[in-house]
Amino acid sequence: MKKALLSHFSGIIRPALRFAVFVLGFCVAGSVQAAPPNVVMILSDDQAWGDYGFMGHSAVQTPNLDRLAAESLTFRRGYVPSSLCCPSLASIITGQYPSRHKVVSNDPPIPAGMTNREFQQSPLFEQGRAQMNAFMDAAPTLPKQFVKNGYLALQTGKWWQGNYKHGGFTHGMTEGSRHGDKGLDIGRKTMQPIFDFIADSTKAGKPFLVWYAPMMPHDPHTPPERLLEKYRAKTPSIHVARYWAMVEWFDETCGDLLKHLDDQKLSENTIVVYVTDNGWIQSPDNPRFAAKSKLSPYDGGLRTPIMVRWKGKIAPRMDAEIPVSSLDIAPTLLKACGIPVPAELQGIDLCDTAALKARGGVHGECYTHNAVDIDQPASSLRWRWVIDGFKKLIIPNPKQEPDAVVELYDLRADPAEERNIAVSQPADVERLRKLADARWLP
Repeated sequence: MKKALLSHFSGIIRPALRFAVFVLGFCVAGSVQAAPPNVVMILSDDQAWGDYGFMGHSAVQTPNLDRLAAESLTFRRGYVPSSLCCPSLASIITGQYPSRHKVVSNDPPIPAGMTNREFQQSPLFEQGRAQMNAFMDAAPTLPKQFVKNGYLALQTGKWWQGNYKHGGFTHGMTEGSRHGDKGLDIGRKTMQPIFDFIADSTKAGKPFLVWYAPMMPHDPHTPPERLLEKYRAKTPSIHVARYWAMVEWFDETCGDLLKHLDDQKLSENTIVVYVTDNGWIQSPDNPRFAAKSKLSPYDGGLRTPIMVRWKGKIAPRMDAEIPVSSLDIAPTLLKACGIPVPAELQGIDLCDTAALKARGGVHGECYTHNAVDIDQPASSLRWRWVIDGFKKLIIPNPKQEPDAVVELYDLRADPAEERNIAVSQPADVERLRKLADARWLP
């Protein structure tokens, strides 16, 4: 009799428990679904933080990114830790500061007596790059975490760490040259590799991660003539016109990618993230970048909007106050997809507003273009910087910048960083220096 009763109630309770667990998991986690969300990462290359319609630019038109920003949790005050392509991209994909993942420069040290051209054509250059690539092999990259959890992962565009497999991607375009080789065709020449990968992943029943990092609007600034003519009417500088046209051309490719997600009925269950690797202020007099831009510790080289879109799951909101970091992207994506966040990651979930406010600002590290000593990141350090609220402190390394001074700026009153107030506000300098020192990993 007892066995019969137990069997009877077990038949009722077990299905009820399974249903309760399913409902609880769906309601609490929010991201637990029958099909894990896909992820698309869009990474602009060498674009100033204000060069978007939604950021208020008076001439540049970016309708597709404007729409993405409106549909996303968008932070207008995003920052990358370093204003140089290779270390910045390495930080985005590892969720770590350059001093932690050790990829601090674009290239290895140039041996004494060699020109840069001679060095890049020598076996020593390849040996140095292999040494730098090994750091990526050891890092807990985003693709590695996703692939371990059943995803397929595609690399396209800029990629400095040799073959795409060094990053943990299952698929990729870059085979091993300095910063992209065949991967650099994406956006400028074709989007088809991404479309084919998405089709193959869908057919295989696998969730996917796409790294879309075209060399755009990065130079060479060779936009379609139709866009160049449009912007030549808006500026007397042909160099600025070419750059602005590149920005809109890049925006068009983002629109193509987002439209493809819509057409394939994938937008609802795909998380889209946007960030720029570093800034670029176009010189009006030549094809190069202006001062306080790329390679510098100023907002012109470091600041970027950061967007996270997951329709129906992450509420769209435009935040103009909280400074956030590109390191926050990795834990945000992993947590949203229900994947454990490695302890080595140094960012914060962008959906956790309380944690972002409690962090006490963001910071970063800018290094030499060519490393001084690959195994000693601090040997290449030029500046450290830290932002708390709207106060920003820049601390030069006297070994690399012997003539530089400590700089303090009020970014709300002086967004172009033209008035150094370090001498008049020593208390803020001391407070922010202590904050920077506490976070520095020499």
